Amino acid sequence: MGDAGERELLEGWLDHHRATLALKCAGLSDAQLRRPAVAPSGLSLLGLVRHLAECERGWFRETLDGEDVPGIYFTDEDPDGDFHPGEDATWAEAYATWQAEIAEARRRAAAHRLDDAAAGRGQRETGRPFTLRWIYTHMIEEYARHNGHADLLREALDGATGV
Repeated sequence: MGDAGERELLEGWLDHHRATLALKCAGLSDAQLRRPAVAPSGLSLLGLVRHLAECERGWFRETLDGEDVPGIYFTDEDPDGDFHPGEDATWAEAYATWQAEIAEARRRAAAHRLDDAAAGRGQRETGRPFTLRWIYTHMIEEYARHNGHADLLREALDGATGV
């Protein structure tokens, strides 16, 4: 990424964090991916992947383009359903869904400039519209924070550390 322009840097860091989460999940069974590994938290690696699929969907479809889409994993009855994978939840399904949302996010972002005002909801504090730059920056922060969680979860599951 070195001397890249701003957009390339933002997209590069977001892709880096997306890939880091995939690496944290690599080689684990569905049961391990569902297991909350740091008591008393119920957080699991599979829950993180499902949550980030929801984030990709929410920020790029709903906020950036103003599309009204239902949640993938959450419901009114379980607003944190993305974090609550049941025994039937699989890596194959969650990974495919996450990757599809990433592909859609990339497609939608490509149609906008960094300073374009988002068509969906505005900022809670100011009412001003979000921009693609803001969304990229937020998504980098979202992944970075959750990759920290993923580091701890993976180490607790099998001792693996590092990227």
